[in-house]
Amino acid sequence: MTESRVAIVTGAARGIGAATAKRLAEDGFAVGVIDLDEKQCAETVSAIEAGGGKALAVGADVADAEQVQGAVDRVAAELGSPTVLVNNAGVLRDNMLFKMSEDDWDTVMNVHLRGSFLMARAVQKHMVEAKWGRIVNLSSTSALGNRGQANYSTAKAGLQGLTKTLAIELGKFGITANAIAPGFIATDMTKATAERVGMSFEDFTNAAVSQIPVARAGKPEDIANTVSFFADERSGFVSGQVIYVAGGPKA
Repeated sequence: MTESRVAIVTGAARGIGAATAKRLAEDGFAVGVIDLDEKQCAETVSAIEAGGGKALAVGADVADAEQVQGAVDRVAAELGSPTVLVNNAGVLRDNMLFKMSEDDWDTVMNVHLRGSFLMARAVQKHMVEAKWGRIVNLSSTSALGNRGQANYSTAKAGLQGLTKTLAIELGKFGITANAIAPGFIATDMTKATAERVGMSFEDFTNAAVSQIPVARAGKPEDIANTVSFFADERSGFVSGQVIYVAGGPKA
C-alpha cells in the first residue's frame, strides 16, 4: 500500500460523514473534512484531534469544479496526497413529481452526482500516482425507488452506475470503487424528513424499524464501519460493488 494515509470525506460536518471521518481517523488516516460551511466542520475536526488524530476543515461546494479542485489541492498541500475518497455530501428536496420543481431536481443532481464526479476526478490523480486508492460512494436504499423522491432516488441509483464504471476504469491502478446504500439511519436528515411529513421523530423511527428485519434503526457508525472495510487493504479484491447496509436486504 502507498505510504499516504490521507482520506477526504465530503458532507463530514455531521451525521454519517462525521462518523466516517472519525472512524477513518481511528484507522490511522489524516482526514480532510469537507462541507459547504468550513465553520460547521469544527466539531468533527475537534473530535478527531481530541482522539489524537489529524484533520483539516475545508469549506467547499462539491458541485463547483473550481471549489472542488481548490479543496483537494489544499488537503494535498496540508495533509498529503489523498488516496481515500468518501463521497457522502447530500441534500434532500423531496416532493411528489407533480409538485417537484426544476430547482428541486437540479440541486439534488448537482450535489450527489456532479459532486461525486468532480471529487472523484480531482482525487483520482493522487491515487493513480500512488498506485493505490479507495473510492466509496454513498448511495441509498432509495435507489430502488421511493415515493416523493424522484430526484433523490435517481441520483442515488446513478451513483451505483458511476461506482461500477470507476471500478472498471481505475482498477488497473490499484484503485477500488464501491458504494454503500444505507437504509434508515437516525440522523439530522431523517429528523428533517419526519418534520416534513408531520410526524414526531420517535413515531417516524418506530414506523421505519417495524419494517427492518434486525428490528432497530441504523446508526451513522454502522455506515462508518462499512466504509472502514472498503478503505482498508483487506478489501482489495472487492470493487464495483453496492452493499446495502440496511438491517435487511432492502429495508
